[in-house]
Amino acid sequence: MRRTAGTFGRGDLTASLILIFPLYLAYAIGVVFSGSINGVDLVSRQLWRLCGADRTTYLLVHAALAAGFVLWVRRARRTRSLSLDVAAPVVVEAAVYALTMGTMIRLLMVHVLERGGLLEIGPTAHNVVASLGAGVHEELVFRLGLLCGLAWALGKAGLAPRLALVLAVIASALVFSWAHHLAGEPWDRAVFAYRALAGVVFALVFWYRSLAHAVYAHALYDLWILVLR
Repeated sequence: MRRTAGTFGRGDLTASLILIFPLYLAYAIGVVFSGSINGVDLVSRQLWRLCGADRTTYLLVHAALAAGFVLWVRRARRTRSLSLDVAAPVVVEAAVYALTMGTMIRLLMVHVLERGGLLEIGPTAHNVVASLGAGVHEELVFRLGLLCGLAWALGKAGLAPRLALVLAVIASALVFSWAHHLAGEPWDRAVFAYRALAGVVFALVFWYRSLAHAVYAHALYDLWILVLR
């Protein structure tokens, strides 16, 4: 993937969106069978309502989306974005970030904060689908939307680009962590702190690598946490 600096960090944003579509599709279909919709996923929730809460209609809509995606990729001549030599390095690199961060956070929670029980959630179908949804929707909202929006706004306000980025990374990570408690998760300072730290890591991966790297790192991180029991 190209690594060019810009409003959305480094990397080819279009290529990233193409790369994460299969993950989005897996999640969108998974919610039908698991009943797990990510807290910031307003799209699936509204689409489910528009489909009259009918599973068949919902799946047909996504089948049409998938067909449209394939046609667009071919007509735009962007099929290389899904080729193995492009996709594999992104996923492998994201896996390295995910496994490293997940293991370090597990060690921190268990051996330093002595809060290992908070991570005992287990790899159920519900949690696996939720992990996929978190990777896609939370990165789109908190990194692509909030982080980039804040960095742009602070830059327009006259702050130096580097300072604007630092403040945007910190603020977006704090909002990312707080949003989980607003969604109903019981307040816990240790959980808030480690999730804010994770938000900073995802923000740096997003900005200095690409959106696709951040999405896959987030999803794989959540999946790794599920099996670190």
